[in-house]
Amino acid sequence: MTTGETETPPRRRDAAKTRQLLLDSAIQRFTRDGYAATTVRDIADDAGVNVALISRYFKSKEGLFEACLTSSVDEMRRTAGDDTPLNRTPEAIARQIAGPCSRGVPYHLVLLLRSSGDEAADRIRLGLLHSYSERLAAAAGAAPGDQDMLLRAQVVLAAAAGIALLRTKAGMEPLASATEADFVPPLRDLVEALLKPR
Repeated sequence: MTTGETETPPRRRDAAKTRQLLLDSAIQRFTRDGYAATTVRDIADDAGVNVALISRYFKSKEGLFEACLTSSVDEMRRTAGDDTPLNRTPEAIARQIAGPCSRGVPYHLVLLLRSSGDEAADRIRLGLLHSYSERLAAAAGAAPGDQDMLLRAQVVLAAAAGIALLRTKAGMEPLASATEADFVPPLRDLVEALLKPR
């Protein structure tokens, strides 16, 4: 170092920012390419970080996938809210259907619906979907173990997923160009018909 030059302090790593970059990159990769075709190197390259950081923050590819699924459920909770009353559920579902997309389908829905090809990862995915449907049934006033209401909640969840897929993959009109606000009335009819406390 020459006289008059100052040493540049080493850059501090922002662990939370790096972890979020990896999570965002992984969600997009897993959504686009699937679990089996995605490598940790692909994800790290997309995030612009060292691949070793995946092990540091998530332990493994499976751990990262689980974090992505959890993030997807958290996004659904953020949009729908764990404490969303039943009468606000149609708006929450409409927000999910009209959310940020991958190939026209909301990222979080794709990740939760797409089979990964990995038995452990699929077990995690199905467990999270089951948990979400249990919360939906509880919002309808179901007692724990009420299989009839749980089935009804799962039918609502399946209908929402079908709407998201059909509107983007089939290009069926007016479904394809419907807005968030357009979805609320028919979703309200669906939710009230299936989940209205008896």
